[in-house]
Amino acid sequence: MLDNLKKYHLLLASNSPRRRELLSQLRIPFNVINLGGIDESYPDSLPREEVAQYIATKKADAYTARMRDNELIITADTVVILGDRVLGKPKTCEEAVEMLLALSDKTHKVCSGVCITTRNRRTSFSTVTEVTFGEITPEEARYYVDNFMPLDKAGAYGIQGRFAAYVSGIEGDYNNVVGLPVGRLYQEVLAEGVDLLSAGRKENTQ
Repeated sequence: MLDNLKKYHLLLASNSPRRRELLSQLRIPFNVINLGGIDESYPDSLPREEVAQYIATKKADAYTARMRDNELIITADTVVILGDRVLGKPKTCEEAVEMLLALSDKTHKVCSGVCITTRNRRTSFSTVTEVTFGEITPEEARYYVDNFMPLDKAGAYGIQGRFAAYVSGIEGDYNNVVGLPVGRLYQEVLAEGVDLLSAGRKENTQ
């Protein structure tokens, strides 16, 4: 994809402060952009574990027309999958409570799709993590929603912070559940010939 990252301006297209924090942990320079107004619908026939990657690609499509030659953009989406049901971000507090109660005492999947795009090439992937919750009572669900307002989170919860009290098991990448599988992201870009970490070190020493 790239000969070296210093030729490119790295952009993270996300409103999520959690994704920004996770990417920042790699200590590489990047800027955040807000695409806004993206249609996040998907075909009903689409396999559930492909939904997040499909939406991440649609987000990249929304920026392609105005993309510059020296830009590399990262777009991402995260969904929660419970059986055959896809849980995105709840639209209301009532829907958030309903989601939490549906997830109570069950194992679900968290799937994050990531798309890496330049003017000349694109690669995308998805990562799945299984998360198991203990029992969540209606009163606990309502308290969490009213006090922590998780309407910006797929499945109506953030695994970090207060809600960690209800997590009884996790199998896979924890960062993926937070919102961005940075380890897989790094490996995917490295496979294309770009060492993000080395590029970051060079930038930081200037």
